[in-house]
Amino acid sequence: MSDFLRVVIAILLPPLGVFLQVGFAGAFWLNILLTLLGYIPGIVHAVWIIARRPGHA
Repeated sequence: MSDFLRVVIAILLPPLGVFLQVGFAGAFWLNILLTLLGYIPGIVHAVWIIARRPGHA
Protein backbone atom coordinates (compact mmCIF):
# COMPACT_ATOMS: atom_id res chain seq x y z
CA MET A 1 0.00 0.00 0.00
CA SER A 2 1.40 3.40 -0.90
CA ASP A 3 2.35 5.95 1.72
CA PHE A 4 -0.07 8.46 0.16
CA LEU A 5 -3.01 6.12 0.75
CA ARG A 6 -1.81 5.46 4.32
CA VAL A 7 -1.68 9.21 4.99
CA VAL A 8 -5.23 9.66 3.68
CA ILE A 9 -6.41 6.83 5.93
CA ALA A 10 -4.44 8.35 8.84
CA ILE A 11 -6.27 11.65 8.40
CA LEU A 12 -9.64 9.91 8.50
CA LEU A 13 -8.84 7.26 11.15
CA PRO A 14 -5.40 7.81 12.70
CA PRO A 15 -5.11 4.46 14.54
CA LEU A 16 -5.95 2.54 11.35
CA GLY A 17 -3.20 4.36 9.47
CA VAL A 18 -0.67 3.46 12.17
CA PHE A 19 -1.92 -0.12 12.32
CA LEU A 20 -1.42 -0.54 8.57
CA GLN A 21 2.15 0.68 9.01
CA VAL A 22 3.34 -1.07 12.19
CA GLY A 23 0.67 -3.56 13.28
CA PHE A 24 -0.05 -3.95 16.99
CA ALA A 25 3.23 -2.32 18.05
CA GLY A 26 3.55 0.26 20.82
CA ALA A 27 3.07 3.11 18.33
CA PHE A 28 -0.43 1.81 17.57
CA TRP A 29 -1.49 1.91 21.23
CA LEU A 30 0.10 5.32 21.71
CA ASN A 31 -1.83 6.58 18.70
CA ILE A 32 -5.12 5.32 20.14
CA LEU A 33 -4.36 7.21 23.35
CA LEU A 34 -3.43 10.39 21.48
CA THR A 35 -6.54 10.15 19.32
CA LEU A 36 -8.74 9.77 22.38
CA LEU A 37 -7.08 12.79 24.01
CA GLY A 38 -7.47 14.87 20.86
CA TYR A 39 -8.06 14.07 17.23
CA ILE A 40 -5.32 16.40 15.91
CA PRO A 41 -2.50 14.88 18.03
CA GLY A 42 -3.57 11.47 16.74
CA ILE A 43 -3.33 12.65 13.13
CA VAL A 44 0.06 14.29 13.66
CA HIS A 45 1.45 11.14 15.30
CA ALA A 46 0.03 8.88 12.58
CA VAL A 47 1.49 10.94 9.74
CA TRP A 48 4.82 11.11 11.58
CA ILE A 49 4.91 7.32 12.01
CA ILE A 50 4.06 6.76 8.34
CA ALA A 51 6.72 9.23 7.20
CA ARG A 52 9.46 7.82 9.47
CA ARG A 53 9.03 4.06 9.27
CA PRO A 54 9.51 1.89 6.19
CA GLY A 55 6.46 -0.11 5.13
CA HIS A 56 5.98 -3.84 5.57
CA ALA A 57 5.51 -4.51 1.87
